[in-house]
Formats: sequence, C-alpha cells, structure tokens
Amino acid sequence: MVKRRDGRSQSRFSDRHEDLLTAAEAAELLGVKRATLYTYVSRGLVRCVPEAGTKENRYVRMDLERLKTRHDARAGHAAVASAALRWGEPVIDSSISRISPEGLEYRKHLAVELAVQGCSFEQVAELLWTGELPSAPVRWPALELPFPPSSILGLLPRDAPPLTALSALVPLLGASDAARFASPPEQERLRARRLLRHLGAWVGGVRGASRVAQALKEDTVAASLARAWGVEVKKAAGPLDRALVLCADHELNVSAFTARVVASSGADLYACVGAALAALSGPRHGGSCDRIEALMQEAGHPERAATVVRERLRRGESVPGFGHPLYPKGDPRTPPLLEAAWAVRPEPAAVRVVRAVAEAMGEAGHPLPTIDFGLVALSAALGLPPGAAAAVFAVGRGAGWVAHVLEQREQGHLLRPRARYVEPPPRGVAPEP
Repeated sequence: MVKRRDGRSQSRFSDRHEDLLTAAEAAELLGVKRATLYTYVSRGLVRCVPEAGTKENRYVRMDLERLKTRHDARAGHAAVASAALRWGEPVIDSSISRISPEGLEYRKHLAVELAVQGCSFEQVAELLWTGELPSAPVRWPALELPFPPSSILGLLPRDAPPLTALSALVPLLGASDAARFASPPEQERLRARRLLRHLGAWVGGVRGASRVAQALKEDTVAASLARAWGVEVKKAAGPLDRALVLCADHELNVSAFTARVVASSGADLYACVGAALAALSGPRHGGSCDRIEALMQEAGHPERAATVVRERLRRGESVPGFGHPLYPKGDPRTPPLLEAAWAVRPEPAAVRVVRAVAEAMGEAGHPLPTIDFGLVALSAALGLPPGAAAAVFAVGRGAGWVAHVLEQREQGHLLRPRARYVEPPPRGVAPEP
C-alpha cells in the first residue's frame, strides 16, 4: 500500500486497465456502506479480484468511478462533465464504433466477426470511413517513396522501436504533401490510404532502408508489415490482417479523442495522426504491449512464468494485460488473436511463455487477457521484433483515427471544454534562511 496526496492509502497493483482499491477505499469513494458495495458487485456493476495470499478482494477503480459518475448526475452539469472526461459518461456523438453487450461494433458490424470471416484491413478501413463495407477485397495503389529512406532512418538510433520511427515519419510525409490543407473528403480518403500504406511499410525501416521500398510494393498493409519485418509474407499476412482489423477502432479512446480535438482546429490529416501517435506513446495508453513484452522477458521460460506472476502479485505489483474496464466478461477481441497465435506451428518457446503467464493468471482468479496481451502473443508466434505489437496496434488504429478526423470535420464544431476554476491550495511558509 502507498499513500496518496490526500493521505489515503491505495493499492500499488495498478496498470493501464486496473487500479484496485480495498473494500474500505471503494466504499469511501462511492460514499456508501460496504453492504451496498457488495450489492453493486453482485449486480455486475463493479468488478473485484482476489488479493493473493488473503481472503480479501480488491475493487476496480474505473468501475467505481463510472458508477459514481452516474450517481453524480443529480449534482448538475458541471460535475457530470468533469467526471465524464475520466472514464465517465459519453461526451461526443459518433457513428463509427460502439461497445455493445454483443461486443465491439464497427458501423453496426461486429469487429470479431469481420476479423474471423476474413475481411481485410483495407475493407474495414473503408467501412469506417464511408459507412459501407466493400463486398470484394480492396487493393490500395502502390506507392513511391517521397524521399530517400536514409533521410529519416539515419537520424534514428539503431535500436529505435517501430513506434518511434512512425512518429518521426508522419510529419515528414505531411511536409512533402503541399495539397494537404482543406481537402474534400474523397481526397482525404486517398491521402489516408497512402498514409496507412506508408505506416505499414516503415515499421521495420530501422532494420534496413531497402525493406521500406520492398514493403511498399506489397498489395496489402498486412503484407507490408510482414515484409518490413523480414518474416514470411504467406505465413504472417493473414494473422496480421486479423490483428489490424481488431485494432481498427475502439470508440473514444485517448488517441482517437486527441485526433478529434486536433481535427476540430482545422489541422491537416498528418497533424491529426501525428497527434494521435503522440497520445498513443504514453504508457497509460499504448505502453501496455511494451510492459507485457517486458514481463515475458522477465519470465524467460515457461517453467518460471507462474513464479514470476505469483511474486509480482505478492509484492502488489501489476501484471499488465489482464482485465479491461469496458469488458467485464473479457475482451472479445483477444480470443481470435490467441487462436491465431496458438495455431502457428512449430510453437515457438516465446509462445509457451505467453501461454504459461495466461494460465497462471487464470488459476489465480484474475480477469481475462486484453487485446494487448493477444497482440504480444501473436508477435511472439510470428517471431516479430520487440515493439512490433505496439506498432501493429498503431497501424491498425490509424484507420479509426482517420474515421474520427473525417467525422469531426463533418460535425464542424471546435472541441473546446471549459475549465472550472478552483482555488489553489495554500503554499507552505518557506523556512527562514
């Protein structure tokens, strides 16, 4: 346990998806008795997980704050608006995606069904942008490099992760596109196709400039990813396509909201996507894949996985990649990714480590794995380099970012919330010299 700024204790078991509180802390946050808290748990409104080595449970803070937001609606608009920006109630109208009881939907199509039925990433991107799902495979045009790969790769460290390369690439692509300002929707969709093709080709650029040009010649973004990382395209393109489809959008997440805010200012598409990539780079948004990869490296061997998990839980540390606040019954996007990872034969040792970690968490009674865990499992199965899972997430989510940019421009208003001024706390008296 650690002390918060307000003097209350707080569990140290926290990551992007879980911030767990004791029963006393949870009841205090809601302003209710423990009996009422247990009623909320029995109704499925608040999730709890067992505390290793004790008979106590811990309660998911995000569930508690969402429930508190609903109760605070009686307090007036300002209180609700303030809480809504912290995993609270919806604040923007959107027709792009929806998290329903049946699962994640893209324009009324279940994302998992699109993925397992073999819809390509390009088809799903067009669905998100236009509202119409193409009935046949889509082939985006091949591209020429707007500048030599060495002009950007030479500035990056040899060990720069793929996400760093993409963040450096986008503004350069924007600078080379003189017609990027105030373009009509069809031109923006053409620009988006080119941009996503480039993102897929440049993920492995730091491993060799020649791979960028080769990857751009592939027919699909998934094939470009495989070629950029130097893995067998026929083996990897199908699973990577599935991953891209499942990552394509997820309602109003941090990076999508960032893209919309920037789009509302009238900025060009590259600026919006660059801002979304910057938001994704934060450890509380896109950093989960990297933390999961670090966990797998810590385990090293399948035989050590259960020990590493138990020791982390004993110390009150996080085990990233488990439990999603929007999916109390489990992230529906994860099973199709794990299915693809387990199907790769022969099964790499890295995959056996991932399996062992998932089994250890399940035996301990913790929530099911998230899509980030599935991406790491798939990357391990395909033999992709460190950072690849986060890059797949970014390239796939690029389709959603574009969709949110286009929708925000159609809505036409500036996203500019008001701040509620509060008096700053009194400063301490400086000691005499």
